Amino acid sequence: MRRRLWLALVVAAFALAAIAFLRTGAWLVLEDELQPARAVVVLGGKVPFREMEAARLYKEGWTHEVWLTQGGRFAEDVTLAELGIVRTPEHVYSRMVLERLGVPRTAIRLLPEKNANTAEEMRTVAHKLDEFRGDRVILVTSSYHTRRVKALWRKLAAGHRDAIVRYTPDDPFNANHWWRDSADAMSVAREWFGLLNAWMDFPVKSEHW
Repeated sequence: MRRRLWLALVVAAFALAAIAFLRTGAWLVLEDELQPARAVVVLGGKVPFREMEAARLYKEGWTHEVWLTQGGRFAEDVTLAELGIVRTPEHVYSRMVLERLGVPRTAIRLLPEKNANTAEEMRTVAHKLDEFRGDRVILVTSSYHTRRVKALWRKLAAGHRDAIVRYTPDDPFNANHWWRDSADAMSVAREWFGLLNAWMDFPVKSEHW
């Protein structure tokens, strides 16, 4: 009887672990209720999907300005420059997408600071929001990235204004079956590592997340 009980407990533990593992992708996804904001911020990456959501929010009247962040100067960019090749910055494409979707050029603001990762983006946006005395911003990112963005804002922008986190429905991430696609699996792994790193006060430094 005792042996059967232990076997049942082991099977139950494995079943719970399997369920938790399969739900790790969906757990990363969150979204705040929309409110009017000083600006909608397009976080770097995933052009054109994040820009598409920012344009939609702008046209719906939730904000009157779209902010674009800038990436840092990475090792590959330096090597390309040494070869005489200049890579087009991502924000150039972001602006083109926004304008194509009806956002006026005068409503698009490029934040001047260079950001090597999401943590630096949060600091840049918080500083700019304080500079303009805004009450809140809407941060637009990909669905799998939302929980980490929320956690980083709370950790790094404490005492600043509010931030509403939203994701773009056009980004083809499958939160419920993330293990079926290598790109989705890599996104989930990266986000969990990033969250753990943030919770542990950033013992690992990275220029890519």
